[in-house]
Amino acid sequence: MRRVPLVAACGTALVVVLLSACAPAEPSAPPTVTVMATVTATPTPTPTPATTPPPAAAPAPAPAPDPVPNAAAPVVEPGPAVDLGSRDGATGTPVVDGSGMPVSYVVVVGDSFFDIAQRFDLPQQQLLRMNPQVHDFGEAVYIGDVINLDWTKTG
Repeated sequence: MRRVPLVAACGTALVVVLLSACAPAEPSAPPTVTVMATVTATPTPTPTPATTPPPAAAPAPAPAPDPVPNAAAPVVEPGPAVDLGSRDGATGTPVVDGSGMPVSYVVVVGDSFFDIAQRFDLPQQQLLRMNPQVHDFGEAVYIGDVINLDWTKTG
């Protein structure tokens, strides 16, 4: 007879016991569930009358009119030259017509075009238009230049 050591026999028995715990248990039946359904009718809502009528649609706005270009701005020239008297930068004597209105002015030492315009109460731009021979916006006037002061005549 063959002898099996006690440790080996116990080990085998232990393995069998442990593995038997892993064996699946017999399947059990799932619990029975009973569902009861009841049907209830959905109530129909009762319409309520409106207290105010709905707002009427606003009429569409009228289209914008076509743009109309502005008329060209008129060039308004101030009246005739009026001698306000000698001043620094315009110390010469003007040439006057029979009614005493200044007609021309001769540039003298120390005169400037701006001061001549101020002396005769004329905007510098108007005096430049009346004197196309003056260049560089009046910066270049020379002794002896004749400046026209008669607004009815140019150059």
